[in-house]
Amino acid sequence: MPEGDLLKIATWNVERLKHHRDSDIMLREVEKIDADILVLTETDSRLLPDYPYGYSTPLLREIRPDYYRETENRVSVFSKYRCVRQHETYDKYTAICVELDTGAGNLLVYGTIMGVFGNREASFKSALLKQLEDIRRLSMHGYNLCVIGDYNLSFCDNYYFTRYGRNLVNQTFKECGIDILTRDVTWCIDHIAVTKSFVSRIESIEEWNLEKTLSDHKGIAVNIN
Repeated sequence: MPEGDLLKIATWNVERLKHHRDSDIMLREVEKIDADILVLTETDSRLLPDYPYGYSTPLLREIRPDYYRETENRVSVFSKYRCVRQHETYDKYTAICVELDTGAGNLLVYGTIMGVFGNREASFKSALLKQLEDIRRLSMHGYNLCVIGDYNLSFCDNYYFTRYGRNLVNQTFKECGIDILTRDVTWCIDHIAVTKSFVSRIESIEEWNLEKTLSDHKGIAVNIN
């Protein structure tokens, strides 16, 4: 990516492809966004955007064959940039971290779901702590980070959040020098956060599936310089 060019990063929770009959429409939506880096959560291998590079958490049938379809996984990262290496996460089924060579410096894309079953389950706190420990560890090594996916937290309104979760994420990201670029988007629990020094400015924010007919989450993309 030449210096001064825009980088578009996008994410969407596709709700376990419950609307699989509209998968062609969903595919057109993500391809129309044309993000340089796209992260899909609660996703499914039947929804496969056309990207040169793709990286996914393992299929969930490995751990719950009685609950998940054989095509389901939690997080997939699609990229126009090659992966230099993959970094270990606390749970390979829930978070994936790939180091991408963007041309403007390497960027670690940490794709995740914070709270697989929402933010009210007891497991939310323990999983969140482990994920944020990943973030601290990676930040300590001086990497540029993009923490992206389903946070199960809104930050500017009362749409859906826990005070504990919101405060902990805010505190940890502040310590690590990470800015939530989508913080001020209303009715939004899917976020894109990037190391402050990697971003000169936000050029624009885009949203789709606002009526939530294709998934119970809207998609969000950020153009950064």
